[in-house]
Amino acid sequence: MAPAVLRSFTRSSPSATTIEGLHMNRPDLNETLAKVPAVTLGFWVIKILATTLGETAGDSVSMSWLGETTSAATGWGYLIGTGIFLVPLVVLILAQIKATKFHPWLYWATIVASTTAGTTLADFFTRTLFTKLGHVDQAMSYLLGSLALFACVIATLMVWKRSLGTVSVASVSEPRAEWFYWITITFSQTLGTALGDWTADSFGESTFLGLESGYVLGALVFLAALAAVAALYRLTSMSRTALFWAAFILTRPLGATVGDFLDKPIDKGGLDFSRPVATLILLAAMGVLIAALPQRAGKAH
Repeated sequence: MAPAVLRSFTRSSPSATTIEGLHMNRPDLNETLAKVPAVTLGFWVIKILATTLGETAGDSVSMSWLGETTSAATGWGYLIGTGIFLVPLVVLILAQIKATKFHPWLYWATIVASTTAGTTLADFFTRTLFTKLGHVDQAMSYLLGSLALFACVIATLMVWKRSLGTVSVASVSEPRAEWFYWITITFSQTLGTALGDWTADSFGESTFLGLESGYVLGALVFLAALAAVAALYRLTSMSRTALFWAAFILTRPLGATVGDFLDKPIDKGGLDFSRPVATLILLAAMGVLIAALPQRAGKAH
């Protein structure tokens, strides 16, 4: 009698899945497989805070601690800083992949690790690699560094697409997709930093509302670009995956310019806040938002 009842129950529930005698619901299975957060307004707010935090934290190590803004700077402090940040980044990615479901604190810790590593790696590309080894000026170094990092992002997305058939974040539910996801994120954070620094420096001593700061003007440029992406999302049927990655990249230079505005000297157009103090304040604000804003897993496909 019991087996007959069980067969009847299974037939009457088309959404059910039986795995080795364990009865599971498909929605529950999808929730278990979802390893990244749903893309909401809260996601973007925390992401921008994380990128700003990555800028001040990265600068704290490479510039304040390793002396890349002093007269004793060698340019190699950016590479050393990258090596320092890569260790926790790899550890956190492995923890993220090993996890069986989405954990907000783990996910955002990994994002912060990627954005700090991205800050120092971008500075190495744009301020050391081409200037010291290629002997080009700073403007050309920004161009070459940004192009090289853009090529890294595109190459990663192409290999991801070729290997798994999609680069949608909804597909991030198994280890290979997760590795591609985090590699793409780290390169996009690095590219965004380079674009932010290049844009801010391009404004030079331009003024905005009486304030001499290329960082403020740079932030406004990227805010406008993000608004354009949001408009495309709302008003067109353009690929949601393409728009997501465009927005993801653009939030990084926004954070970079805001972070630089906070910690750069006043004569350079910044507010001259202590980098470690600014980092701790941003970390606390980010923690409050993670705890306060709803955090749910995205649906895995």
